[in-house]
Amino acid sequence: MQIVKLSEQNVAALAHLFVELWPECTYETEFEYCKQILEKENQTAFLVNEKGEYIAFAYLSLRNDFVEGATSYPIAYLEGIYVEESFRKTGIASKLIQRAEQWAKENGSSQLASDVEINNEQSIRFHNKSGFLEENRIVCFIKDLKSD
Repeated sequence: MQIVKLSEQNVAALAHLFVELWPECTYETEFEYCKQILEKENQTAFLVNEKGEYIAFAYLSLRNDFVEGATSYPIAYLEGIYVEESFRKTGIASKLIQRAEQWAKENGSSQLASDVEINNEQSIRFHNKSGFLEENRIVCFIKDLKSD
């Protein structure tokens, strides 16, 4: 197993993994998005290569806007983390978190933040096990306004 940084050589693999995590997205849209990550200094991704196949990723950004519970900025933000199902519970995600923490420190952040959908119990357990502390739970609302 090898953890590698996002590059032009593996951007397509990241896009495929994004679609596995976020199936409502299309590969074409995610491929373009992943190419943009390469161009941004405040974003990166790390992929796990297992015997020539990319099986996991952690996508990170540095944020300077409000982040619930943050005490200093910039704050490293775990935008997404994913491990293919057949490789779960093998420590890969923990290794990705360690690499994310290293990147955060290298980029001047003393904290790593993340968020999880309120009903994603598996991810909540993972975050708790990884040392994250829950800061808040919210329910978001929206109301469409009728045109007059």
